[in-house]
Amino acid sequence: MKLNLKRPLVFFDLETTGVQVGSDRIVEICLHKVMPDGTNETLVRRVRPVDANGQTMHIPEQTTAIHGISDTDVAGEPSFAELAPQLMDFIADADLAGFNSNRFDVPLLVEEFLRAGVDFDLTKRHLVDVQNIFHKMEQRTLKAAYRFYCDKDLENAHSAAADTIATCEVLMAQLDRYQDADYTAPDGTVVPHPVVNDVEALSRFSTAQQWADLVGHIAYDAKHRMVINFGKHKGKTLEQVFSAEPAYYDWMMKADFPLSTKRVLRQAWQQHRQQLKLEALKDHFGSDKKH
Repeated sequence: MKLNLKRPLVFFDLETTGVQVGSDRIVEICLHKVMPDGTNETLVRRVRPVDANGQTMHIPEQTTAIHGISDTDVAGEPSFAELAPQLMDFIADADLAGFNSNRFDVPLLVEEFLRAGVDFDLTKRHLVDVQNIFHKMEQRTLKAAYRFYCDKDLENAHSAAADTIATCEVLMAQLDRYQDADYTAPDGTVVPHPVVNDVEALSRFSTAQQWADLVGHIAYDAKHRMVINFGKHKGKTLEQVFSAEPAYYDWMMKADFPLSTKRVLRQAWQQHRQQLKLEALKDHFGSDKKH
């Protein structure tokens, strides 16, 4: 089946130094861009991971055991900051798709761009997480998904190129398999035909949960207010926390949270401060009228 695209869709996969969005780095990236006319192109690059001081980071041995990429393999490669212009040119205004991408690959990719001084805007992009479609419909892994949907064994699993191309093939097969299938949610709600050949609809269906940031530290409540999603203030709105304990904002901004989370916090804090100023002005002018 040919993908029904209004603009390019970039399937991508990352191999990294670890699984912490705020502190780990990309060591290999594969971008597979499918165009609306059905043509495609692939970009694969190794990346030398560097820390905040520009020093090359060590790839832990236990991580190398998974994806096979060692310090030696990336020693002569460019850093992400050096690759950022090429990657941005390749992605351009495309939507993004991956396997477990909404929880890990997208946040880490955005984090790397932010470190490189590039504001990688997601507000106008659709994000399709093939794993979420798979887990909702079958609840298994990429290797099992590839065998289940494509009737093939995944060779070279945990290499960025193999995983990326397999993810693309799995989505194509999902569109064929589920074009007339309904989805029954955990609460018993039946969603008719959610897996359709439309990137916006796939983005909605494959999004597991709406978060204010990219990694789930800040969520939305039923009234679409931003709330803390961890620690002692879990469940409280940012407005409540900022009002009761302003120092908590400073702590989060200095702690090891992802830059994308801090960006959301900074915007919310600025809105909070602006609201306090407006309320102070109202009180001031209200007092003047009384006199």
